[in-house]
Amino acid sequence: MDDKTLHVIDEQGNEIDYEIILTFKSEQTGFSYVIYKEFGDTDEVFASRYNEDDEDGGDLIPIESDEEWDMVEEVLDTFLAEEDDEE
Repeated sequence: MDDKTLHVIDEQGNEIDYEIILTFKSEQTGFSYVIYKEFGDTDEVFASRYNEDDEDGGDLIPIESDEEWDMVEEVLDTFLAEEDDEE
């Protein structure tokens, strides 16, 4: 993972690049999260936990609980609202 690109190796060994929208660490859960999307004009976003202490970012860990998804969506909504205010 570099500043704006997330490099993911899929199950077939293919490298796929995604655009990083936001990374943050939740005080509520203690986990680090990355919100990302495919490059280009797409509204579909993905989110995962990751270990920020791993040099290469480590493995993406799926978000499984509804409470965790709600928290991630709230952070994303706040981030997007702040971006809209800046424009």
